[in-house]
Amino acid sequence: MTFASTIDLGSPFEVLLPVALILIAAKLISVFLSHFKIPQVIGFLLAGLLVGLVTFIPGETILTPYTEEGINILAKFGVVLILFSAGIETNIKQIKAVGKASVIITVLGVIFPLVFGFGAAALFRIYGGLSTDFLPSEVSSPIYSDIYYGVILTATSVSITVATLKEMGRLESPVGSALVAASIIDDIIGIVLLSLVVSLSGTSQGTTDFNLLGYVVSLLGGQLDAATEVIVIVVNMAVFFALSFGVGFLIKKAFNWLGQRYPHHIRIPILALAFAFLWAYLAQAFFQIADITGGYVAGLMLAGTVSSDYIDHRTETTSNVFFIPIFFASVALKMYSADFDVTNWVFIVFGLVWVVLGMLGKVIGAGTGALIGRFKGKDALRIGVGMMARAEVLIVTTQTGIDAGLVSSGIMPFALILIVATSFLTPIFLKLLYRNEPPAESKELSRDGAQAS
Repeated sequence: MTFASTIDLGSPFEVLLPVALILIAAKLISVFLSHFKIPQVIGFLLAGLLVGLVTFIPGETILTPYTEEGINILAKFGVVLILFSAGIETNIKQIKAVGKASVIITVLGVIFPLVFGFGAAALFRIYGGLSTDFLPSEVSSPIYSDIYYGVILTATSVSITVATLKEMGRLESPVGSALVAASIIDDIIGIVLLSLVVSLSGTSQGTTDFNLLGYVVSLLGGQLDAATEVIVIVVNMAVFFALSFGVGFLIKKAFNWLGQRYPHHIRIPILALAFAFLWAYLAQAFFQIADITGGYVAGLMLAGTVSSDYIDHRTETTSNVFFIPIFFASVALKMYSADFDVTNWVFIVFGLVWVVLGMLGKVIGAGTGALIGRFKGKDALRIGVGMMARAEVLIVTTQTGIDAGLVSSGIMPFALILIVATSFLTPIFLKLLYRNEPPAESKELSRDGAQAS
């Protein structure tokens, strides 16, 4: 396609108006919701729904295929930045220090919702007639779709939990420490699962026509049959993470040197963002791994460097002001074209069951893990409830599955219901579980090592 033929589809300035409307609506709504302590993510989503109403105006020229594609391109930057920021905020030292309890909490907190979501999707598909017409032809089996419905439920976000525990003075308790550490490990496992399922399914999302390892195999005279393809994908991931570990060592040294030589200089976050986008590109272009995974891994590489806090602050400023509101608004905009039939009672029942299982999966899984990790019954329940909360990572995971054709776009409204429900219920349940107890054996005791477990 030539440059001239691209211009015929629309002019770049046309994207400015919907972007302006999204940013204005996002800010006004999120400020209003902040009075009720509702996360700004909800405001960004509502902004997209509000702006999307213009599609009902006859002859409107604000949201055209051209401008929507422009918004989607900007949204791609937003989603990579979300994962990059999550990676750079990961405290590797804390993960090493928490011991096996948080690892057990995380693993079971991933397995239970994964199994619950997979089981519900499989049962509704086999016995309830749940449609899989949305699956692209390259997906060899609908079981990948079933699995991905479970993968979405593995995501967690304890920002609301942390805020609640902090308000009650219990963030530094064993429960608080276990929750924070478990959520970090949960993010890592969830991102790896996302890339693995998308790659194994054979969809185009997260992959390209070029497969570096597959190309090497073909050069050596090998053939990529189904079994070999699975091995290639797994090895691809292993090579990517091994390469990231090696490069990460050099990147840390380079950014530590920059941070000491040019403290708080603007060139540091600029180079960090460039590296994040580069690593996201390489992940998808050469290793068949979702670009958001590359962004997350890039953040992990820079976590703990001299300038990590400064990079994170600058990145959040850039992304929260512009790219992230556009990403969440773009997700909401797509709901207007979602494959959602209000008369399809099978999918509606499935969606509601999926939401409930998403909540129970975390409570039961993480709570059981806490019991195995020798937390007492009530503290184990607190940990399970704390891990129940969901936010932006769930939306990212859901949208990735929709773009890959692994799940129906009709699941997005239920993903939003899950976020809203857990955002309200998590702090309520935590406060009830701490009711009638004396104030936390607070920071003074924890410093003296006298905290009870």
